[in-house]
Amino acid sequence: MDKKLLLKLIAIGFMSLLLLVPLALIEDQIRQRSSRQDEVQRGIANSSAGQQTLTGPVLAIHYREKLEPEIKEDPATGRLKSIPRFAERTFYLPAETLRLSGDARVETRQRGIYQVRLYHLDLAVAGRFVLPAHLGFDSKRVILSAEATLLLGVADPRGVDNDPVVNLDGQRYRFATPKISAQDGDALAGERLAIPLGAIALEAARTLDFDFPLQLTGTERLAIAPTGEANTIAIKSDWRHPSFGGRFLPRQRTVGDDGFTARWEVSHLARNFPNTLAAAKGGPAPEVLDILFVDPVNVYLQSERAVKYGILFIALTFAGFFLSEILRRAPIHPLQYLLVGLALALFFLLLIALSEHLPFVAAYAIAASACIGLIGSYLAGALGDRRQGLAFAAALTGLYGVLYGVLLSEDNSLLMGSVLLFLALGAIMLATRRIDWYRIAPAAAARPAE
Repeated sequence: MDKKLLLKLIAIGFMSLLLLVPLALIEDQIRQRSSRQDEVQRGIANSSAGQQTLTGPVLAIHYREKLEPEIKEDPATGRLKSIPRFAERTFYLPAETLRLSGDARVETRQRGIYQVRLYHLDLAVAGRFVLPAHLGFDSKRVILSAEATLLLGVADPRGVDNDPVVNLDGQRYRFATPKISAQDGDALAGERLAIPLGAIALEAARTLDFDFPLQLTGTERLAIAPTGEANTIAIKSDWRHPSFGGRFLPRQRTVGDDGFTARWEVSHLARNFPNTLAAAKGGPAPEVLDILFVDPVNVYLQSERAVKYGILFIALTFAGFFLSEILRRAPIHPLQYLLVGLALALFFLLLIALSEHLPFVAAYAIAASACIGLIGSYLAGALGDRRQGLAFAAALTGLYGVLYGVLLSEDNSLLMGSVLLFLALGAIMLATRRIDWYRIAPAAAARPAE
């Protein structure tokens, strides 16, 4: 291979590596903007309410039990004496049936160029508790007294927008914040609202029907722990891009231009009651169903994914330039390679800047059109051939079209990228299959005058 041609290849490879620097700077800028978006989201959440996890309602039964007396020897008299023993314990009773139905209205709040979504949920809560006789314990156990408290777990109580009136067994109550917060070992984790119900009778079974409205505001995520024995949950919203997750997916759901509706039915056989109580603690697999009011196009994530294909764009463009030199005998100076590479890198900076103010598809179209027009017109003049400039512009249009398809289809991005590389390599091999690389000479240093 000619020495000058080898030096040209080394120079092209060096410039390709050099262009990784602006690509890395642009990617770092995208990360900074994304971090700023997260900071704004946390700031708005701190001013209103964060992500919400709703647990319950459940009954906390605190009871006092008389235990077998302890027999001890009196050291003074040597006689045996009986010392009474008592124990105080608390257990949680799930609702026999729990029905939740609500409508979530999504509001977009803006701080500067950054946006955060809040939802306002109007929820109707209803169900029934069944208090068994003797608290469901063996009748031989001596239960001296028992008191009940209705508890409702709310991850961020600041998001409770109303003071709900709770109808319980024909009586009207209002929630209050407990004076003593949950302890580390408490089964019902996190923040809660409470209604003390006082002493309960132990002799006979009793049913407690309840219902109340709840208005809840949260940020982006709503999680509900199905604590009842039989849970029916129905949520509808005007948001068109929900993401359903957690341990339980909807049994029925519809998503359309006017929003979504979803319905869950969860029985006690499908959930673990202690794990639903601990849902507020999170963990690797919390026993909740959740709805994410997600942004359909995360411009920072999309832009960051696009930048990762930047070196591929540059390599394919430089390969096209090099083939043009070899096949058409049209010399291209290394500085021209560098300028075109910088224009390709600038596309990604334009993309993130425009997408903060315009829909992503419009930002992508404007940035791509600007770069294609710039590179096409530059090459038409630099190569002295308008047709070559148009040909390179058409090839770049195809590349940008493929990249946009990759960004839209994250699941198929590896397949589409692999096919693109295979086609590019195949085109290069077919175009150069008859070239004798040992005899090839570099393109002329300058073009003859027209």
